[in-house]
Amino acid sequence: MINHKLVLPEHLNHYGYLFGGYLLHWVDEYAYITANLDFPGRRFVTIGLENVVFKKAIRMGSVLKFDINLARRGNTSVTYEVKVFSDSITTGAMTAVFENRITFVNIDEEGNKEAIDKEGG
Repeated sequence: MINHKLVLPEHLNHYGYLFGGYLLHWVDEYAYITANLDFPGRRFVTIGLENVVFKKAIRMGSVLKFDINLARRGNTSVTYEVKVFSDSITTGAMTAVFENRITFVNIDEEGNKEAIDKEGG
């Protein structure tokens, strides 16, 4: 699934670059949406990201492209590969700025792990 986000002034740190927490928030949110569209009716919660490394600084006005693809499906969990690119508004150039794998686990109403392909679901 592809999503986009415009980096606005409220997303910047005191040096004028994208605050990393916003990028992680968007990765989590867009991957969660993808998981819910891929597996309707499941209760996914985030259980982990791989080692987080920010490759490039991101400035205000950048348009970020989030490319999210299913990487692994287990009995109770799913893992998505997320690649983030920054598109320059002035030049149109696309630069890879971040990539990671994010894992969600499916839970029941009490918060216990539950099979993705449960009976009746």
